[in-house]
Amino acid sequence: MRSLIVLPTYNEAANIAEVLRRVKAAVPAADVLVVDDSSPDGTAGVARAVGDEVGGVDVLSRPAKSGLGSAYRAGFRVGFDRGYDALVEMDSDLSHDPAALPTLLQALEEGADLAVGSRYIPGGSIPHWSWHRRALSRWGNRYAAFMLSLDVTDATSGFRAYRSGMVERIDIDSVRADGYGFQIEMAHRVARGGGRIVEVPIEFVDRREGTSKMSSWIVIEALGLVTWWGLKERLLRRRAE
Repeated sequence: MRSLIVLPTYNEAANIAEVLRRVKAAVPAADVLVVDDSSPDGTAGVARAVGDEVGGVDVLSRPAKSGLGSAYRAGFRVGFDRGYDALVEMDSDLSHDPAALPTLLQALEEGADLAVGSRYIPGGSIPHWSWHRRALSRWGNRYAAFMLSLDVTDATSGFRAYRSGMVERIDIDSVRADGYGFQIEMAHRVARGGGRIVEVPIEFVDRREGTSKMSSWIVIEALGLVTWWGLKERLLRRRAE
């Protein structure tokens, strides 16, 4: 499968060179698209320099910081236009180990439409999280699974691979959520569209360099959207009965 790995970036100059080298070492045949939102720290320039060194790396520079979901939509559109079979999401801060990429892509080769790198199935782990952060994430995922009847233990995971045709089928341009909400909405749409979702275990580690982009608003947005989607679907089912 021709694979495109989409890496959204904003102020990741301290990490992007190592990420790109490790990605190309793990999956040499895959191409990489760095979607950079005009990082003031020069992330795009670093990415282009490393791309000249390792090959198979393009940079899409956008005029302003526009959010994670927007970055993936832009990157996936490039993937459609260039005819890639697999589209991969992963963070650019080394929290996702590029060594897991072959396993995610193998799941697509074996028939999955979406392969999710999961922290919450046997073999998955979050070694450095506090108990309350772990509990918030676990219960947030359980709430999403309950509200949306979604058979996925880690719907908020941002390390995943899609079959390109599946992403086109679910109409990526109509997905408007960002952050955790984007990941949940994408998994929900794949499931609702009859796609096959599998989970593979990953280890998630906190970033070593740079500043986290996580905020309380991202969590609130996700919980609000999940509640709205779940209630709306229940109401529609009752009207159909």
